[in-house]
Amino acid sequence: MKHLFLSAFLVLSCYALDAQNFKFGKVSEEELKEKVHPLDSSANAAVLYKKETVRFDYIQGDGFVQKREVHERIKIYNKEGFDWATRKIRLYNRSNSNSENLQSLKGYTYNLVDGKIEEDKLKRDGMFEEVANKYWKYESFTLPNIKEGCVVEFEYEIVSPYLSIDDIEFQYTIPINQFEVSVKTPEYFIYNKLLNPRSSYIPKLIESTANRSINYSTNSRSISNFSIENKSNISQSKIDYKENIINSQESNIPALKNEPLIDNLDNYRAKLILEHTATKYPNEPIKSFSSSWDEVTKSIYDSPDFGNQLDRSGYYDDDINALLAGETNNLKKTFLIYEFVKSKVKWNNFVGFTSDIGVRTAYKEGAGNSADINLMLVSMLRYAGIKANPVLVSTKNNGIPLFPTRQGFNYVICLVETPEFNALLDATERYSTINTLPLRALNWQGRVIRENGSSDWINLTPTVNSSEMISLNVKINPDLTIEGTVRSQTTNYLAMRFRDRFVNLNPDEYIKYLEKDKGELVITDLEIENAQLAAEPVKVNYKYTLGGGIEEIGDKLYFSPLLFLTTKENPFKEDKRDFPIDLNHPISDKYMINIMLPEGYKVEYLPKNEKFQFNGEIGEFSYLAIENGKFLQLSVNFAINTSLVLSSDYEYFKNFYGMLVEKQSEKIILSKI
Repeated sequence: MKHLFLSAFLVLSCYALDAQNFKFGKVSEEELKEKVHPLDSSANAAVLYKKETVRFDYIQGDGFVQKREVHERIKIYNKEGFDWATRKIRLYNRSNSNSENLQSLKGYTYNLVDGKIEEDKLKRDGMFEEVANKYWKYESFTLPNIKEGCVVEFEYEIVSPYLSIDDIEFQYTIPINQFEVSVKTPEYFIYNKLLNPRSSYIPKLIESTANRSINYSTNSRSISNFSIENKSNISQSKIDYKENIINSQESNIPALKNEPLIDNLDNYRAKLILEHTATKYPNEPIKSFSSSWDEVTKSIYDSPDFGNQLDRSGYYDDDINALLAGETNNLKKTFLIYEFVKSKVKWNNFVGFTSDIGVRTAYKEGAGNSADINLMLVSMLRYAGIKANPVLVSTKNNGIPLFPTRQGFNYVICLVETPEFNALLDATERYSTINTLPLRALNWQGRVIRENGSSDWINLTPTVNSSEMISLNVKINPDLTIEGTVRSQTTNYLAMRFRDRFVNLNPDEYIKYLEKDKGELVITDLEIENAQLAAEPVKVNYKYTLGGGIEEIGDKLYFSPLLFLTTKENPFKEDKRDFPIDLNHPISDKYMINIMLPEGYKVEYLPKNEKFQFNGEIGEFSYLAIENGKFLQLSVNFAINTSLVLSSDYEYFKNFYGMLVEKQSEKIILSKI
């Protein structure tokens, strides 16, 4: 018993000591001296301690007000971790009474200088505010005097008049040593609780209740002889209620490691999601907020910043009438209106599913957010007699919603449905085309809202391959330099990516890009066709000379037939992968290679013809080489007929890609006759 008491005392003492160490401002020398994270040597920074508390305080005249308190202490190991000295906070911003506010912000940077801890206080010049749109603003701060090895610490409180609770994130891209969470909600507010099912880290939650009370005063006047006397009576009252509590204390939370070709890392983050489903006050009927997707989309459609914008046409009818004069083909009308909107109204880089400044103003000013533009597009197509409807989307950065909510959407595009064709359209990007949406919109599925009020899910995942076809002509000169021509053609998303990256470069800059890291490659006579015609394939033609592409050993020549177009290494290097590979769209690469044999040489060895697959026909690589007189002709084809490769298939996909790289690198051997 004595030993049991002593053990319990030691545990409690250690806990109290730990808690004391994490009191704001009590940074230790040991924390500052730490050079590397003890459990994750790759970490550029680490959260030493984080505490997040959400509660509702009753304020007479205002009712319950949500308060969210955050305290974080972060160790920065090196320069790559300096970004963790900056925090950006999103706040709902409508009016003084309906806005969220950042309060009680304070922060310090701690450095160890000559054995002493020096403090630098966050000042006003390190605080910033940015208005995103009429709904949201960002308040950010950057702590001063950041150095390798420093510790930063900050506290703030968000005060909100709203009952919806933002997600509580249990994971960052750096490790978290200690994390304490407490969420306290009055029994009147009912929430569905959900831990992100896509996360591999599942925190432990402890639920309990506590008795609370509200003290409030009422003011009344005395009535005497049927008249109101000048005397006020102030009475005190108390209401008892229960408070629902969720607590969590987690230690050594691993970093959420980013991986190449991932859709959105936040989809896999450990987090607590609380959905406000209902409110139930004493002696009042329950008020339900839990919705179906049909109810969510209807509420959005009925919004004046959404549905009403679709009904306005007077500001553009003369322009559209002139644009479509004499045109009867629905596909051509769709294309003309689509291109007209892209050229008329520029995207201001703000996303949203509701109009920001109104479609009429956006049309007049020539700029607007994504909803201003795409709701305008829907309206114009309807005016032209084409069946068009808006499609609500959650962009990749917004993640995939787990339950019906307006916040599950943050974007809108257009769907055209006719007997001749269906088309998805987004007029925010200059080089997007019919059924080739900006990559941000390719997030699984969207919710189309039709004029009759019905709504349905539609698939946004591309099913048609984006292709690159390359014709490579090769001539080997007597001095073993190589010369020839390249003709390439790219379509769909690959063409859009080309235009986004290269259309504004001058020819010399693009040639430098092509020659970079390609050895003794010199490119001349560059021609680019259809660079500005988004609906057409991009065609690139050029001549080249290449030195060092052939290895001569004795009387034999060795070279890889794809030359400088060879895929040199497998980008998938890790032994395992936690998240799916997001390719955005199916891919098809086709190479036709024609090699003129040099005088005095014959073919000694050709790589064998081969074909291998990944998961049946989901992935396919083929290699065909034949000798035809003085020429070698090769056809090398590669296709991935899906946009997403599951993490469970990663090992097979990695091996498949590795075989592709190995096969492309195999050398042809020529020997002297």
